[in-house]
Amino acid sequence: MSYDKVKQAKNISVGTKKVTKTVEQDRAVEVFVSKDADPRLTIKLVALCNQKGVPITYVDSMKMLG
Repeated sequence: MSYDKVKQAKNISVGTKKVTKTVEQDRAVEVFVSKDADPRLTIKLVALCNQKGVPITYVDSMKMLG
């Protein structure tokens, strides 16, 4: 499951602003987005990831990610 990937990661950016900055700096390898997150907050990040070619993995719960 993707939660295991998150637990094993050495460098993690948490939060929309930090993750957006990481993607903009071309330092993101993969982005995890929760399915229950507010789409108004994630839509710009998802579009940026698609533009930069960063893979997005959707997970079920913000609580499990966080």
